[in-house]
Amino acid sequence: MFTGIITDIGKVRQVEMRGDMRARIGCSYDMSGVEIGASIACDGVCLTVISKGQDWFDVDISAETLSKTNIGTNGWPEGKTLNLERALRVGDELGGHIVSGHVDGVARIVEAHDDGDSLRLTFEAPPALARFIAPKGSVALNGTSLTVNEVDGCRFGINLIPHTQQVTTWGSARTGDAINLEIDTLARYVARLAEADRQLATQERN
Repeated sequence: MFTGIITDIGKVRQVEMRGDMRARIGCSYDMSGVEIGASIACDGVCLTVISKGQDWFDVDISAETLSKTNIGTNGWPEGKTLNLERALRVGDELGGHIVSGHVDGVARIVEAHDDGDSLRLTFEAPPALARFIAPKGSVALNGTSLTVNEVDGCRFGINLIPHTQQVTTWGSARTGDAINLEIDTLARYVARLAEADRQLATQERN
């Protein structure tokens, strides 16, 4: 599990296609404290460390992950920067919201403009996921816990303060970018309960 609070910006150093895709990611983590088999969220995708060096780690990325994330949409070219977060430990501060690292789908940036010192972005979500996004609710976008400002159909808006732009990859976000989207787990369960209530009411009427 993760919190959506980015703790490092990594860089793709090497990509190799084997049975799965293998990537080497440079980072500034103290890798002596990262065990083989540990989970690191890379742009919101929970991946397992399979090998490591002083300032890098390797991950394997399955075809299923490629099909559900922007890795399959955009690829991971060498030099690409990634939002990184190590897995949550008991006792850590929960500054964002509970994030699983299991990406639900890919959203796209459809509008971007400055709003004072902040950056305002509008995203378009897949219709199947849009119903889980609510104003003032939380979403994880490329692994970053963010608050939704407004929702209009499949589109929703986010405000990025200067600090967020500086300590994540969001400072380089552009219109058209494909973004990993993970909806809030709580929203998923609320929607499921509402659906169950509607089904029960329909059965009682019949």
